[in-house]
Amino acid sequence: MSDSIALIDCGIGNINSVKNMLQKAGVRNVQISTSEKDIAEADKLILPGVGSFDYGMSKLKEYQWIEVLNDKVLKQKTPILGICLGAQLLTKSSEEGVLPGLGWIDAHTKRFKFERDNELKIPHMGWNEVIQAKKSKLLENMDEEARFYFIHSYHIVCNDPADELLKAVHGYEITAAVEHENVVGVQFHPEKSHKFGLKLLHNFVHNF
Repeated sequence: MSDSIALIDCGIGNINSVKNMLQKAGVRNVQISTSEKDIAEADKLILPGVGSFDYGMSKLKEYQWIEVLNDKVLKQKTPILGICLGAQLLTKSSEEGVLPGLGWIDAHTKRFKFERDNELKIPHMGWNEVIQAKKSKLLENMDEEARFYFIHSYHIVCNDPADELLKAVHGYEITAAVEHENVVGVQFHPEKSHKFGLKLLHNFVHNF
């Protein structure tokens, strides 16, 4: 039997899309978590997110989940996967807002900044290839030409390069995924990334 997976639902993520992809990955025990009890009892956590940084942090605070999440992730070392905004919330802060992040990754979230004559658009939207920065159970048997679906105007900047898991290029090289001990975050949307996203979610559930 697979571990119980808690999809944290405080109104900031595409919960059903992630749940459907997890079920395609063979996960049967997926709990859309709307209470502290759900989170406390889960074997692994997933924090999807879309929208602004301050809105995401304010919702976690409103639901009074930050304390239980800190206990699960920092003390119990429960694996957690942050997706898109959920990954940015793992950092210490964001240029998008004023509220502090969860701070589980020694990193900050910054807005894309291009030269004036650069024709690249913000947000970075669409398919993009990734470059593996280090080995990880999350990437086991992953196609070397893996690509994922992105949509974001801000990106994570790690203070410690050892926390960088995947990189991508949009105008310049950015961090596409982070990993520190039991904490992992992906800037892209695995639930929209077809076979590559399916493989990544499968690895998180079964190997990580």
